[in-house]
Amino acid sequence: MNKTALQFTRTPPRRQRRQRGFTLMEVLISMVVLSIGLLGLAGLQVNSLKNNNSSYQRSQANLLANEIIDRIRANRAGLEAGYYDDLLGTTPTDPGCISTGCTVQQIAQYDAFLWSGELANRLPSGTGTVTGNGADSVFTITVMWDDERTGATGTACSGDSSVDLTCFVMSTRL
Repeated sequence: MNKTALQFTRTPPRRQRRQRGFTLMEVLISMVVLSIGLLGLAGLQVNSLKNNNSSYQRSQANLLANEIIDRIRANRAGLEAGYYDDLLGTTPTDPGCISTGCTVQQIAQYDAFLWSGELANRLPSGTGTVTGNGADSVFTITVMWDDERTGATGTACSGDSSVDLTCFVMSTRL
């Protein structure tokens, strides 16, 4: 045999023959790295769900603020009489006149009753206020809810979710 043929048929060195697969240590390290990545992904998912819920509640607050504005505009006589000037977050009573016919004041009371019920149904600890000064004045609608679900009850709109409810404020001229 010539020298060239022997070089091609030679067996690999001993060191190269030993490495045939992954060691247990390599598998363990890859599992730890994969686990950390999956935990990070789960954390992102939880954060995303929380922010999505907060965004939904803010959208509901916007819709509810626009709802009471539309109700006020629909009852122009009640607006001019000042029946919408100070609607507080307390639940008003149903005047019970819708089927029999309501006065302008009773319609304003019914609007406040429905709006207050919607606030409580759509938002956690939902409440709101409407302040204004009769027709052709600026009305401020404040919708408040417990966005962080901390049990907060304050209405100062300070931004501290442990003390005050989250506030959505809208102003418009009516």
